[in-house]
Amino acid sequence: MRKILAQRLKQCRKEKGLTQQQVAIYCDITEKAYQNYELMTREPKLEILIKIADFYKVSLDYLVGRTDK
Repeated sequence: MRKILAQRLKQCRKEKGLTQQQVAIYCDITEKAYQNYELMTREPKLEILIKIADFYKVSLDYLVGRTDK
């Protein structure tokens, strides 16, 4: 799951043309924390994952690889 999450976070961010810092600011986390999610070194807490999903307008299931929609 961690690998898929990292890939999808990066993919969503790039599709929106955003920097890691922009996403981190929206989620009220540090840029380093967000970088760690994309690098698979850390997993976000559920509340952060929900903020990220809302920001990208995707479902939690999509981010964690349970669906491709």
